[in-house]
Amino acid sequence: MRQIHRMFVGVIAVILLLGGMIGSALAQGAQPAGQGAAGGQGYVGGDQETAGPSGANRPLETPVLYVTGIEVLRTAMDPKVDVIHVSGLVSSLGWSSPQLVPFFYGKPADDVLDLQFIATSPQQSQKAEGFVPVSAMFTLEAGHPYKGVRVRAGANALEVKQIPGTGQTTVKVDDCKQCIGKKFAEKGASPAGTANVVREEDLPRGFRTIAPTHGVAGIVHNPNRINLVLDANNTIVMAFWE
Repeated sequence: MRQIHRMFVGVIAVILLLGGMIGSALAQGAQPAGQGAAGGQGYVGGDQETAGPSGANRPLETPVLYVTGIEVLRTAMDPKVDVIHVSGLVSSLGWSSPQLVPFFYGKPADDVLDLQFIATSPQQSQKAEGFVPVSAMFTLEAGHPYKGVRVRAGANALEVKQIPGTGQTTVKVDDCKQCIGKKFAEKGASPAGTANVVREEDLPRGFRTIAPTHGVAGIVHNPNRINLVLDANNTIVMAFWE
């Protein structure tokens, strides 16, 4: 009986020993997945700079609101290059580093260079105090295959069909610099030119009105969307770009 007991105790000891070895091996095998790239630090969360609930004030490279003009000039000296000068409008103060980047790469079927007009957006929401002009330049090397230039902003696009060439457009949109204290009128509710009224038809596309009884779904950072906070009488008490 004692011999059976010793055998039983021995079997248990072997099982515990094997279990400890297996557990140690598994822990060692899993360790790299929890280590960072430097110093073996464990992973403690997502990118702290990511835009979203914990980082909605991150500056982002975003299309400017409007493109207003394109001028393509050809240099007189050889090698002759084409310089593209573009002007536009951003929604508010706080934007920086305007630039032109290709919308896609490769030769387009229509022989028109497609550019996107972008800039670094403000880190935080900005009061609506009027649009701010910006400009950028892009150089095309000699012998390029393009016959025209198209520039896209967040709310519009403009095209020059010949190189060299120029193109301009006028933006007829309420920048809401004087919106506070005025009544907001939905589309079709007020004729043009009505005093102390901000009409839906005159606002930049994609605006948002926030009444006293409305919540706000999500906190997506969109510096090209204007928010109008209304009181119970539909009077605008605050106007800001996200």
